[in-house]
Amino acid sequence: MQNRSYESVMARRKEIMKASVGVDYDKYELEGIAFDYEALMRDTSYPIEEIRKIQSETGVGDTPLIELKNITRLVRTISEPGKGARIFLKDEATNPSGSFKDRRASVSVARAKELGYKGVIAATSGNYGAAVASQSMKRALKCIVVQECYDSKGKGQPEILEKARACEAYGAEVAQLTVGPELFYYFLLLLEETGFFNASLYTPYAIAGIESLGYEIVEQSNRMIGMNPDYVLATHAGGGNLTGTARGLRKAGAKETQVVGVSVDLSGLHMASNRDFNRKSFTTGHTGFGIPFAVLPDRSDVPRNVARALRYMDRYLLVTQGEVFYVTEMLARLEGLQRGPAGNTSLTAAIALARELPEDKTIVVQETEYTGAGKLPSAQLTFARENGIEIVRGDPLALDAPGKTISIPESYSQIAYKEVNMTDLRRSYIKQLIRREVTLIESDYEYLSEELKTDVAKVKELVKEVSANVDSEN
Repeated sequence: MQNRSYESVMARRKEIMKASVGVDYDKYELEGIAFDYEALMRDTSYPIEEIRKIQSETGVGDTPLIELKNITRLVRTISEPGKGARIFLKDEATNPSGSFKDRRASVSVARAKELGYKGVIAATSGNYGAAVASQSMKRALKCIVVQECYDSKGKGQPEILEKARACEAYGAEVAQLTVGPELFYYFLLLLEETGFFNASLYTPYAIAGIESLGYEIVEQSNRMIGMNPDYVLATHAGGGNLTGTARGLRKAGAKETQVVGVSVDLSGLHMASNRDFNRKSFTTGHTGFGIPFAVLPDRSDVPRNVARALRYMDRYLLVTQGEVFYVTEMLARLEGLQRGPAGNTSLTAAIALARELPEDKTIVVQETEYTGAGKLPSAQLTFARENGIEIVRGDPLALDAPGKTISIPESYSQIAYKEVNMTDLRRSYIKQLIRREVTLIESDYEYLSEELKTDVAKVKELVKEVSANVDSEN
């Protein structure tokens, strides 16, 4: 029997991962820091036609694209003449378990079945666990979900607890843990002891499953308005949502469509902090995931994370918790759609962005999620108050303070966004490399130009600038 100590299990991480994913990541490693990203995706995934076939077998995909006519009209009442882009919503809540995560899970579980695994394991506190559980039942595989659920006092967020109940309802075994490093250790231990498939959020299979989402958006947009969308907004956490959607847009020919990431601004709250765990009223889609995973994507639970947001992101916008709660109510009252908070993060930014754009431009908010007792604004705000968070009415940009105050807008005219400087994100990515004392070779600059969606000359300029700053700090 293998040694189960923390140190021993972590030392076996690479071999456990290789056995549980069915991918030899080493063959894609190139000289220097680079790896052959496209070859990894091509060799380990499926063509878009096959992805759609896999998903249709279990009722995933082909979700409606809905024009939010009432919200668009409202936006135009507070916009300058001629401004107010049309807003469309891809209603992913109509998937089997109620979110776009079914797309990720469908391909991962199908791959596990194809390779002969008896079950799958996923580490997640979000909708993905329910998606994996649902798809596993459809493919007659066992399922274990490892969930970071509680703080050290045993208190769990209502949204996370609801997702645990959903996983159990679909027949999964749920292992609930407190926040901290034991999550990954326990995940590895279960993978090794069960021999199950690692249905990670960040494998090529999971990302490829989302490509159908971007592909459908282009097809439906052309049927409805005769053109590709001008903007697609994706709620950004670990990067898979945005990466897969952008790849699907490209495969469908929408190469000029602007891809915009959106997160809830929870600056200053650490995603793995016991103190901060229940001071966040959002369990995902916030900066605690969005920024770390953008600037250091390989921090995930596989050797190479193929969710690489900076390769695809044109802009990155932040909104506040209070604005998302307000827009959640707006969507229900104006459009008759009661949906959970994650997709409404992007919808919030879409409302603000639409005010700046001409009326003939189109914005697609690329996902919704199901809602329920633990996801409703009333549950989230009650939980926030119980954890000492002040709830006020007023301008969120002036009053919101992550972990201290949630400000609900007094009017839809107060819905706005803050823009993240993309060059700053690129600097941060490069800084992570330099701090690891990586010596860059010439071929690395070409790789980094693809990673950071810029040209080689700009990469070299940033490397020189960041290196000088790091040297001065030391």
